[in-house]
Amino acid sequence: MRGVRGVIGRVTGWRRGWHDRSKLQRIDLYTRVTLCSITWFFAVSWGLLPLGDALDEGPVAMALAGAFLAANITQSVLSNRNLAPAFDDYRGTEPFPPGRLRLPAALQVAMTGLLVALAGVGGVKDEGLVLLVLDLPVAFAIPYVLIIPVRTFLLRAAGFSAAVVALLAAVGVPGGLLFGAVVSLVVVTLLVLVSARPSVWSLSVMWQAEEARDMQARLAVAEERLRFGRDMHDVLGRNLSVIALKSELAVELAQRGNPAAMDQMVEVQRIARASQQEVRDVVRGYREADLPTELMGARGVLQAAGITCTVEGADGPAGIGAPAAVQAALGWVVRETATNVLRHGDPRHCWIRLARTREAVVLEVENDGAGATRPLGGADDDDGGGSGLAGLRVRLGALGGSLTAGAAGDDLFRVTATVPLTAPRPDANGHLAPPPEPSPAPSALPEER
Repeated sequence: MRGVRGVIGRVTGWRRGWHDRSKLQRIDLYTRVTLCSITWFFAVSWGLLPLGDALDEGPVAMALAGAFLAANITQSVLSNRNLAPAFDDYRGTEPFPPGRLRLPAALQVAMTGLLVALAGVGGVKDEGLVLLVLDLPVAFAIPYVLIIPVRTFLLRAAGFSAAVVALLAAVGVPGGLLFGAVVSLVVVTLLVLVSARPSVWSLSVMWQAEEARDMQARLAVAEERLRFGRDMHDVLGRNLSVIALKSELAVELAQRGNPAAMDQMVEVQRIARASQQEVRDVVRGYREADLPTELMGARGVLQAAGITCTVEGADGPAGIGAPAAVQAALGWVVRETATNVLRHGDPRHCWIRLARTREAVVLEVENDGAGATRPLGGADDDDGGGSGLAGLRVRLGALGGSLTAGAAGDDLFRVTATVPLTAPRPDANGHLAPPPEPSPAPSALPEER
């Protein structure tokens, strides 16, 4: 019973690990597993079955067949281990260590010698020899084709093929089988070339596109920071210059005993307070969330990420006629939930619905792919800074609203925010309550990592 539970647990863990991967990570894993599987498919089928003829040809043939099989299995293991660094070398992230090719190259020479010896003692017959020749270079060639240019690979493959055919002819293999060996070597060379390089090339292009999107997100964040810095410079630069000049003037007047120094300091105090208010206004405008803008930004970013986004009710009274404070609070909900879908989910569809009752405005954000979505404000997200669900609940609580989140059926996750229309009015400084620091706007994509 424990064994069955262990197997179920491992299967569940593998399934969860698969769902936790992004689409590009899944394609990457699928490509690697496929190339590794090709090696073992050849080794188990065309590299193993023809060796059965050696069982009837005496101990020498059996020993040669066993040695060839052991070398083939070892070569397949090394091929799988060398595939990851070959990927990195092809993508240009890290060069392939030349020392990793020494043992595979030695095994390739040994396998060629064993195959020729088997053919010489009659340990492999007719079509079996052609199949063994077809399997011979596969394990070595799959990672090797990724680390050298195509022209170099073809030239070396042609040289290897000529050497194999010459050795087989030297041990008395008839002309018909030699022709079959030539065809097999040509076919396997082209098969390795068209299966490995195009797959890794496509994967490399997709990773480059992903890196470009990440760079675009970082540039968007940097641009927004520069904009905010310019706004702060414009607000403070002039006023600080005036404060500095008036302070110097006040010092000179005070040194002369002129009572006008006090008037200058009063003016300095007034300008400082005005600057403080202007800074507050800039920061408030920078942090303010506008519901129509957030809806438009969330839809655009989700669609750019390949997620179909449907927005309902944004043009009705729920989206337009709601009080400004309610719209601002719901704008934060849209921003946080869209960011959560981008960071933690792998959905295909997202629905954003706005509805208005007599007493409140209700916002629902729902997405599929819930198996890969972590709820907002979970243990991984809540760092004590008020982000995620905790921050949204505080913000909505200041308006008398509420927020719920959780599974909404098979493979669905839903966040529901309800804000009453009779929201508290802002205080003299324009704040409803001390709000927690929000997550970055979805229009800027995930924060710089």
